[in-house]
Amino acid sequence: MKKTLLLVALLCATTISAMADKGMWLPSLISSRIKDMKSKGFKLSAEDIYSINNASLKDAVVLFDGGCTGEIISEKGLLLTNHHCGYDAIQALSSVEHDYLTNGFWAMSHAEELPCPGLKVHILVRMEEVTERLAAGETREEIIAKAEAEGVSYRARVESMYYGNMAYLFIYREFNDVRLVGAPPTTIGKFGADNDNWIWPRHTGDFSVFRIYANEKNEPAEYSADNKPYTPARHFEISTAGVKEGDFTMIYGFPGNTQEYITSDAVNYIAELSDPTKIDLRTQRLNIIGAAQATSTETRIKYAAKQASIANAWKKWQGEVKGINRLGTVAKKLAYEERFRAENPDKAYLLDSLKAAYERNAEGYFNYELYSESLRGIELQQVVRIAQNEKLSDEQKMAAAELFYKDFVLDVDRQLAVAMLTEYEELGTFCSEELKALFTQHGGAAAYAEWLYDNTKLGTFESFSLEAVAEDPIAEFVAAIAPIQARVKPYTYRNFSNIPDIERWFRPYVKALMEWDKERAFFPDANLTLRVAYGKVAGYEYADGEYHLPQTTLEGIIAKDNPEIYDYNVPQALRDAYATKDYGRWGIEMYGKYTVPVCFIATNHTTGGNSGSPVLNRKGELIGVNFDRTWLSTMSDIEFDETLCRNIICDIRYVLFVIDKVGGAGWIIDEMGVR
Repeated sequence: MKKTLLLVALLCATTISAMADKGMWLPSLISSRIKDMKSKGFKLSAEDIYSINNASLKDAVVLFDGGCTGEIISEKGLLLTNHHCGYDAIQALSSVEHDYLTNGFWAMSHAEELPCPGLKVHILVRMEEVTERLAAGETREEIIAKAEAEGVSYRARVESMYYGNMAYLFIYREFNDVRLVGAPPTTIGKFGADNDNWIWPRHTGDFSVFRIYANEKNEPAEYSADNKPYTPARHFEISTAGVKEGDFTMIYGFPGNTQEYITSDAVNYIAELSDPTKIDLRTQRLNIIGAAQATSTETRIKYAAKQASIANAWKKWQGEVKGINRLGTVAKKLAYEERFRAENPDKAYLLDSLKAAYERNAEGYFNYELYSESLRGIELQQVVRIAQNEKLSDEQKMAAAELFYKDFVLDVDRQLAVAMLTEYEELGTFCSEELKALFTQHGGAAAYAEWLYDNTKLGTFESFSLEAVAEDPIAEFVAAIAPIQARVKPYTYRNFSNIPDIERWFRPYVKALMEWDKERAFFPDANLTLRVAYGKVAGYEYADGEYHLPQTTLEGIIAKDNPEIYDYNVPQALRDAYATKDYGRWGIEMYGKYTVPVCFIATNHTTGGNSGSPVLNRKGELIGVNFDRTWLSTMSDIEFDETLCRNIICDIRYVLFVIDKVGGAGWIIDEMGVR
């Protein structure tokens, strides 16, 4: 208990003295930041942000589909998130006949809302520290079991903070009946696609609308036609007053992954080896998929979500490398470490131990990343794994296989296999003897891949059968890579530094940093748990003499509009509204013209997982939906720089404009209570 109290005291001491906008703060400890937040314009209390006993803003925030954030915006469970967060669900509901990706979708009543099988959202019930319970001998499994027994559809997780110096229990309610209410056409929701991704100025209407349903007791339930819209404990009020440079902003969401405290060795690995290798592999995959999509509408739809998923991290890693190099992060880390050594000679062994641990594990972690980016990208192996899954009945296996083939094209996968096996043959040092033998037998990796797809009988659902799997060449391939999978399994962690052999040294190292550096703001690294970040609306100097304004407008969309390019071919309804200046109540005077605001940027510290997060004003009202960062901000997972890092937000007024003037779904706006 004394150790925990000491750590909490250190947290309070450092956070009070370090008042930059940087940081992702646990809502239950937000009282340590509330004074600084109020000094920057925030009008609410810590209890308004997070409360166990009363409804608070936390009750209106959801973990969406396991990797994004969403916000509840009505008394009937209406849910707002990003278009790219809802993309998988929208794609799964789409077909050539009902192309909701291209054309958008707008329900005009509850009856027209579309069920999304497999889509789940989680609402936090509470968080509590369990460091001492674990130290006393209670296991994580026991803590989770007790928590989940407390309520209907409760799901719990125990998460480490500060590399295991603290641990927290998070209890959620899991909702399984989630339905699509509205989505703009892709050329609004994903306007600019990969070209504009991670870029500012930005003009993307990255939003989609869903609804949570519950049973007659307002409890989570599986889909049923008898379910009713969920009545939340709290929902966000919407402000259409707009923003200006310098305005306070707060973001409330589920950031996924940061590495604030890693040493120079880890940063060097990321910038010099890991990111460049993954970028190259994904470039090849994207080129293959993109070429196939360009020749077939059916293929474009089938691979839309896959392409988007691959491209997102691909471009992020490019910006991350550029940002690390621009800021000189490795050199800064080295200087910080040398200062720590000089002022803490009795603890210098921690850095030596970390360096040695990185060296011991570098080859293994690189091979894990290489396996993930190359061999796992060959999709056809999934049907073998489905057939071999002993937990599924034959009927379930056939249903899973049918779902797989719905979005699969054999020739695309063939080309991916040729490229990825060729790269693995050259780079992989954990290659199995079985796979090496297959390469040798067929004259190399590329030739083997061609032979594999020439001889498989699992290329389509019509030719697929459970009986045929065992003798198929794809099953032999799966068996050949199984030893590789087993060999990289000990390195299967999200970050290099989370490997136990490395992390064991980070626990005392981070604790030592907190005792030594009293001026630093020590917040726990993001791990897909609920956090608060705050800052302000702000432009920034992109390059010498080039200042980027903090807001964009409809004029920027029209300037990019190009009917000959799919990603820039905006809906005619948008062109018509612009031509006639039919903006309704969403039109404003801005930058000396009558227009509609589209996006804005702020200094909030965000990362993956914050996609879809509510962005709030000083009164806690919704003013936008977070969806991206600027390209050179992507290194903020490792180093946050207040002068350069900006998160990108879709202005709530543009969301409302699109729902109204493009979707014609004014009933949704009425339900939000927008005046």
